[in-house]
Amino acid sequence: MSTHEGLNFFKSSYSGNRAECVEVAHIPTGFWKSSHSGVNGDCVEVAELPCGAAVRDSKNPARGHLPFPSAEWDAFLTIARR
Repeated sequence: MSTHEGLNFFKSSYSGNRAECVEVAHIPTGFWKSSHSGVNGDCVEVAELPCGAAVRDSKNPARGHLPFPSAEWDAFLTIARR
């Protein structure tokens, strides 16, 4: 297992002893809706990451999420708050 920017990465059990493999990190499950979302359920949910934020569709959470590095997330929030 290796650590990068606060995320713990691990190799798949299918990787064997080879050095060339893909590592994966678990994303926290603490997604929340913005207070600006209203009650209709059509919104974006956000989860804090040690190195930024993850965003997903509240109607389809099983379809995955998009992770954003801290600098990109900060830039988005700066523009969104204008």
